[in-house]
Amino acid sequence: MPMTPAAKAQFQIHFCVLLWGFTAILGKLITLPALPLVWWRMALVVAALALVPRVWRGLRAMPPRVILAYSGIGALVALHWLTFYGSIKLSNASVGATCMALATVFTALVEPWLAGTRFYKRELILGIAVLPGVALVVGGVPADMRLGIAVGALSALFVALFGSLNKRMVEHGDALTVTALELGAGALTLTLLAPLMPAIFPTFAGDLFVMPSTSDALYLLALAMACTLLPFTLSLVALRHMNAFAAQMAVNMEPVYAILLAIVLLGEQHELTTQFYLGVVIILAAVFAQPLLNRLANRHPVDHPEVLGTAEAKHIAD
Repeated sequence: MPMTPAAKAQFQIHFCVLLWGFTAILGKLITLPALPLVWWRMALVVAALALVPRVWRGLRAMPPRVILAYSGIGALVALHWLTFYGSIKLSNASVGATCMALATVFTALVEPWLAGTRFYKRELILGIAVLPGVALVVGGVPADMRLGIAVGALSALFVALFGSLNKRMVEHGDALTVTALELGAGALTLTLLAPLMPAIFPTFAGDLFVMPSTSDALYLLALAMACTLLPFTLSLVALRHMNAFAAQMAVNMEPVYAILLAIVLLGEQHELTTQFYLGVVIILAAVFAQPLLNRLANRHPVDHPEVLGTAEAKHIAD
């Protein structure tokens, strides 16, 4: 019996989320520091998108003011990925993925100011509800991983900022063109930051133009193509056959998949305590409660699916 379009879309979006979950694992496996890791990932995706004629047509049709706005958002995307992988390098994949779950809470708080949407008190209540979970997570990791939590929380804030700005700009460009433009601007931002990084944050610093090792090169290709371009394209198809609530609930599984993959592939459960995982449960409960409460209040969890996701820059437009 053939799958219905809705059932096929559910399968596709969960497959995409699983692939996005692998980004944290690959970030831990790649031996490059955070700066060259993110630069190579962005550069590879942009190089692939540069081969798509649709991207160039969209860019030619875009006014200079809009190009500048998307370039600024791309700088935020670069800072998000830099701090996300920096968090993983300073702690582990499970901690980095958990911090990304905070992006939903941050988005609820900053989106009304950046995207002009209405502020709801229940969003603030959910934000407060997350705090005990954060405290448990901090107390449940070794002391030398706590800087990774702080950097990961900053990364989640960057997600909220660029996600909200993308929502405001959603009608101004083709999705693939916007992705190429933002990631290209992000790669340029990192190129400009590279000479300053040893003084600002030496842990993240690294030479951008040294060729990665064979294993790192393969992991980077997987990160750019299998965990960025493939799920991006597939999710564009899937989201046309499912409502925003179902998509939000599926994408909220990303940190869950990442943590489970980290346990299976990296054995990270031996580095963390039961207290950490209890904190994860509290944070994820708030993350999943948000779209449920929004649906009960007869409000769509998101108006545009381009802001879906946590640890990735998913510029998915209607």
